[in-house]
Amino acid sequence: MLTLDREQTTALDYSNLNTSIQETFAAIDRFEWQAVDEILQMREQQLYLQAGYKSFSEYCQRELYAWGGYRRINQLLGAKKVIDAVSELGGHIKNERQARPLLRLVKEPEKLKQAVTLALKDNPSPSVLDFAAAANIVVPQLPRKRQSIQEPLVPKIQEPVVPQKAIVTVSQQSHPRYGEEGTIEADAPNRWQQIVTFADGERLLINNAELDAPSVPFPRERTYPAEYSEAIAALKEQHQQELERLQQELRIGLQSEATARAEEQVQEQIQSLQQLFKQQKEENIQLQQRLDEMEGLRKLEIENQQLQQRIQELEHAVEQRPSQEWGNTMTQQATKALNKQVKQALEKTIDLRSLAQKPPKENAQECLRLMGMALKNLASAMNNTQALKAAAIILGSEPTPSAIAYRAEQLEMLPQAVSDIRAVLTKPGCTWLDYWAVAQEYEVIKSDYLAELTTQETELITALQMASTKPDTIGLGSIVAHADPYRTLYVERGEVVDDLGEELVVAWDCWKEQSKKTDRYFRDELRFWLPQ
Repeated sequence: MLTLDREQTTALDYSNLNTSIQETFAAIDRFEWQAVDEILQMREQQLYLQAGYKSFSEYCQRELYAWGGYRRINQLLGAKKVIDAVSELGGHIKNERQARPLLRLVKEPEKLKQAVTLALKDNPSPSVLDFAAAANIVVPQLPRKRQSIQEPLVPKIQEPVVPQKAIVTVSQQSHPRYGEEGTIEADAPNRWQQIVTFADGERLLINNAELDAPSVPFPRERTYPAEYSEAIAALKEQHQQELERLQQELRIGLQSEATARAEEQVQEQIQSLQQLFKQQKEENIQLQQRLDEMEGLRKLEIENQQLQQRIQELEHAVEQRPSQEWGNTMTQQATKALNKQVKQALEKTIDLRSLAQKPPKENAQECLRLMGMALKNLASAMNNTQALKAAAIILGSEPTPSAIAYRAEQLEMLPQAVSDIRAVLTKPGCTWLDYWAVAQEYEVIKSDYLAELTTQETELITALQMASTKPDTIGLGSIVAHADPYRTLYVERGEVVDDLGEELVVAWDCWKEQSKKTDRYFRDELRFWLPQ
């Protein structure tokens, strides 16, 4: 009973497993046809270009190599063509292997259908062999013929006929058997050597060129067939042409190199000559400078000789004068020289008498400056301390030459300073910044140019300075004028005497003699007063 149960269980397991295997392969075939449809979409719509592949074959080789690559895909596409060609009979073709023998008939649909029908006639579920046999019946496949390629025959080299036991003599002096005779008893191993047996029984392989045997026709040069000789001649000619070409290139290269080297040498020579010329030029300049120096020394030497001669003349003249004419007084020549220096100094000064008779009309300060300069020059010429002090008093500086000179330079700027300041004050809408831009250049002589300005001009400067320091808001005590240029009070001066908040009470200077001395104004109706 146990044995029967085991056999029954085994039969049931085999049946189930066999069915499962068949269903699995059928599913594989279905999925394979589904993959073919998707492959067709990929090829026809060229979707592989989106991934950067240049062709369908490249896509198959890269992405589908695990499933056979491009070769396997071609087989599946061929099977698809077969199924599409037989239309309704395509359901009997289960996989690509069955369609493979029918692929050669795909261009003849009628014969293809005939082959499928013939395969189904003998077997409702035909196999690969059934389809192959049916296709062969419909269109017999002839066996392939191999094309035989006959290789060219190499002509045989005819060996020279050498008589047996020919006597030969070794004619090569460098050979150890030179001058000895021997016999050739064996066949030659090649066309260029012979086996020679000597009297002592030794057998040596000797080249034909080293043997002397007039009775034996040994070939001295190697001979070739005609076709080989032509090829060798062509190679020799080509080799000779190549050698000539290389020699020509070598000559051209050597000539170019020689030319370049010659040009380089010429360039170096030119540079050396230029450098030599430059050095010679510098040396010439140095020599010229030395010549100039020597010429200057020569002139100095001449002047020195003249001075020495003059000194000797003066000494000789002094020796000839009697001692009573000298005493403790200066000589007449010294007096003349001093008077000449004083006269030259006075010529450079100003004539005080003419200045006193006709002083400058426009600027008295300029007159004082000129007088001070005249006294300063006179003091320098005469070495007079009193004149120097007088010049210092007039110019308003210390009684020293440097202080007087510095003060004189300051006073020279005074006319220009007064002119520039008056020009900026006369501009309409002048502000403190405009005035200060000019006045700061003459700050060292501020007291001097203020003394030259009129009272109205100094008051305007003071008003500009006060306006620049006052706050922008008009308040109690502010000096104001009316802001409307069409009102008469625009140019009048007034003072804020009361602050009512939004309104201000202003007392006008022009209303002092009238009964109404004040009036009320809004703050924006007033402005700060500026002297006109």
